[in-house]
Amino acid sequence: MINNIPPFHLAIPVHDIEAARHFYGEVLGFSRGRSDTKWTDWNVRGHQVVTHEVGGSPDQGVRGTNPVDGHEVPVPHFGLVLSVDEFQELAGRLQAVDTKFVIDPYVRFKGEKGEQWTMFFMDPSGNALEFKAFADIEQLFAV
Repeated sequence: MINNIPPFHLAIPVHDIEAARHFYGEVLGFSRGRSDTKWTDWNVRGHQVVTHEVGGSPDQGVRGTNPVDGHEVPVPHFGLVLSVDEFQELAGRLQAVDTKFVIDPYVRFKGEKGEQWTMFFMDPSGNALEFKAFADIEQLFAV
């Protein structure tokens, strides 16, 4: 099991800070930290993710894709490893607000080492997010 991991800091560009505040706070349910007119800190399970309004338009986040288990995975992306129950709850919440998935929630590597639930979707600014879950967290780094 992974314990005592120091928090990481990640800053991501957004084109509309109010849309980002709604998405990260209301849809994903992250608690809001410090903020100003053009940025907001988010507590992402103890990690600091900051949305910075930089202008532009959505869909600037994805730079390419990579094939994984028969799906084209958007790159770059970030997200969290959740419990299976938390994953299912988040997937249901996203489906309830008609989120357009890049990769619908499914079990990746079924029956193999590293079996995991995964889903990909974009934030309002086109930043790709992946949330995943393992029935056995010891499979996180399985080779």
